[in-house]
Amino acid sequence: MQGPLAVPLPVSDLTTQSSPLPRYRFVALLYASTIFLSAFLLFQVQPIAAKSILPWFGGTAAVWSTCLAFFQLVLVLGYSYAALSSRFLERKQQVIAHVALLALSLLGLPATPSSAWKAPGGGDPVPRILGLLTTSVGLPYFLLSTTGPLLQLWYARGRERGSPYRLFALSNAGSMLALLTYPVVVEPFIGTHRQGLIWSGAYVAFVLLCGICALRQWNDHRGGQKTPDVAVLDLVNRPGWGTWALWLALPACASILLLGITSHLSQDVAPVPFLWVLPLTLYLLSFVLCFDRDWWYRRVVWLPLLVTALGGVAYAVFGDYKDPGVRVMVPLYAAGFFVCCMFCHGELARLRPHPRHLTSFYLMCAAGGAVGGVFVGLVAPRLFRMYVELPYGLVACALLAAIVVRADPRSRLFRHWWHPGWLAMAALTVVLGWYVTRGLRDDASNSRVMVRNFYGVVQTYDTDTDNEDPIRKLRHGAITHGLQLLDPARRREPVSYYGPESAVSLVLRNPIRPSPRRVGVIGLGSGTLAAFGQPGDIFHFYEINPLVTAIARSEFTFLADSPATIDIVPGDARLSLEQAPAQRFDVLVIDAFSGDSIPIHLLTREAFELYFRHLAPDGVLAVHISNRYLDLRPVVSRAAEALGKATLLVETDDPDDGIIYGTTWVLVASRREVLERAPLGEAGSALDTAPARFRLWTDDYSNLLQVVE
Repeated sequence: MQGPLAVPLPVSDLTTQSSPLPRYRFVALLYASTIFLSAFLLFQVQPIAAKSILPWFGGTAAVWSTCLAFFQLVLVLGYSYAALSSRFLERKQQVIAHVALLALSLLGLPATPSSAWKAPGGGDPVPRILGLLTTSVGLPYFLLSTTGPLLQLWYARGRERGSPYRLFALSNAGSMLALLTYPVVVEPFIGTHRQGLIWSGAYVAFVLLCGICALRQWNDHRGGQKTPDVAVLDLVNRPGWGTWALWLALPACASILLLGITSHLSQDVAPVPFLWVLPLTLYLLSFVLCFDRDWWYRRVVWLPLLVTALGGVAYAVFGDYKDPGVRVMVPLYAAGFFVCCMFCHGELARLRPHPRHLTSFYLMCAAGGAVGGVFVGLVAPRLFRMYVELPYGLVACALLAAIVVRADPRSRLFRHWWHPGWLAMAALTVVLGWYVTRGLRDDASNSRVMVRNFYGVVQTYDTDTDNEDPIRKLRHGAITHGLQLLDPARRREPVSYYGPESAVSLVLRNPIRPSPRRVGVIGLGSGTLAAFGQPGDIFHFYEINPLVTAIARSEFTFLADSPATIDIVPGDARLSLEQAPAQRFDVLVIDAFSGDSIPIHLLTREAFELYFRHLAPDGVLAVHISNRYLDLRPVVSRAAEALGKATLLVETDDPDDGIIYGTTWVLVASRREVLERAPLGEAGSALDTAPARFRLWTDDYSNLLQVVE
């Protein structure tokens, strides 16, 4: 009998990794091609689907996290199907069932989302996102997810040569290729709707290849045969419950770290588009290496690196040091994350069982990934008021390291609980847990309010400027979204991005016609723009995040102090404006950018057409494009040019007083005379024409690579 933490014999002891015999080469190529294509399509459909629905749910990064959680859950269902059908169906029954599902999935093509699922104002968008993805890509994605484990099992039946686990490495290579090619090959040249059509055509090719594999399996009379030696080894190598637990825990930890490090990089280090590609690429690369050959992961090499990585990343998150900048921090986090993934996936590869248990192994791996994805994407935003995924993911990784080396009979640390090496790893786990807990507690103690929901963490805190003026700040992630002077004599003074020289201040202080005015603002923040309101004015604020609305009312006084009539419209601004009659705004302010990331659907031609439908004939559109990493001027210029509108670029410097920020605004109007009147004409100049190669952004096409500085 084996103990609960018994470790299976290495696969190399059961099957060789030499090339298949000549008569198997065509079959191997067929299976490899089908698995590679399925993995490519599996990861290509994720950004296509997410980008298609992004404008319908506020353009927030949380849409991507929710989509990823959905795809991980469907992956578990696909692996469950592969495991259960292999166990309870005869070979030909399994083939019939799979071919029938493949044929049924073709009826749902093309895999494009229906606009009927657009979110109305307010409410939690998660159920709608999950329902939309289920109806549009659910069945094709489910069948793609079954391909890896199912075809590897079909390939392994009756073959004593050729390890099916190398096909797993190949599938991850296909996934990584899909991930890397989307932002540089697909997105810059192909519209979103056409992407869905092309993907659907490639899916038809996959169905044909998978059908051929099924036909060969139908005619393969060796399926299910097993030599006596392999049968004995199979019985000896049956995994214990402890091994099953590690099959679940190791990928769950890697998944939590993947989403945790992606969130941290994109919100607190450098909110650069496509930065989410880097962690996911490293995540898949570790799978490719660890399941390709055993010598990629050597515990004696990677465990010391893991100790260094865990300590380094934890200190980078909570340490009291001068920020060395993006060029240092991004590689540091990336290297630390890759080491953690190599440990998790390397240990997972060491625990891989005989191919008879292949589908169960993959099912537990997928379930672990889904546990991590659901925890980060669905559970954590409702359970915690701050981001805890990355810090406690590091602690979980240290704990798993102590467990796996203690549970492995081949490890020297297995023999004695008091072995110095194991005690050192246990001590590292305890110290790391104490350090991150203290760091999280300190972060929370500095805040007046800290809350979290689908749209992220919002917090307020009080501080002093260099001039010792007490202020209150609103932060969303790592970006300040507004501040207010706490001196009662100055609390109505517009500050931060709305100083006296900013374009929006000039427009609102010097209206083309006297009050009463109608002003629309997309993005509430702390409500600073309400300070420009005069008696009789009507200000409509459009805000998608209900927590921001609550905090603007309770923590800041701009809304309460304003003599204007204030109306806050919940939900996504574009959807609200699409459903509303023409508002005839004198000024419409676009200020909904979440830090340095941007809701693309607010900058497309269709969005600008909508804005001008709601503006008065002499109305002004004020677009806030301040950004550290993106140059949005050509985006606005091309949209204004397409609609025949005049533009004015107004840039202000940062006075370094901690109260007024340097900003970049673009004013857009139907008539140039509106922008040339004093003092606007002297404050800026016409926006430069976008380069000829710069393509107009639409709801169907956008390319963030064009605007990365």
